Amino acid sequence: MNLEAITILFATSMVELWIAIPLGFVMGVNPILIAIISAAGSILSAILVIILSNSLRHRFLKWKYKDKDALEKSRLYEVWNNYGVIGLGLLSPLLLGAPLGSAVGIALGAGKKRLILWISIGILLWSVGLTLAGFMGFLAFENVA
Repeated sequence: MNLEAITILFATSMVELWIAIPLGFVMGVNPILIAIISAAGSILSAILVIILSNSLRHRFLKWKYKDKDALEKSRLYEVWNNYGVIGLGLLSPLLLGAPLGSAVGIALGAGKKRLILWISIGILLWSVGLTLAGFMGFLAFENVA
């Protein structure tokens, strides 16, 4: 394990958590470091998207929905009302990726602090869970072979 492996892992996790964790195992990084570094990179990318997206909500709504009535009739709005920031924060690191999930949250009008909190919690949960699953998979593979 060296600085290059950690840098690659961090940069990859800023784009997609699903790619970074298996990549960390392939590069021989300690599983604890994989979880910490991949979570840190993913959280950083989510925070950057949230901070840099001041006018994103206005542009998105104007482009996709011409008026407020069209937005309120959409399926996306219905899902947002049912699950909100907590659901988005917990599911987006897995389904959409943290940067895209952050952009969707901002576009739907989530508060920045609350969105950062729940996306971070989701990232931490998925980082630990996926790293643990990968580690257990490698242990099982070593015992078979």
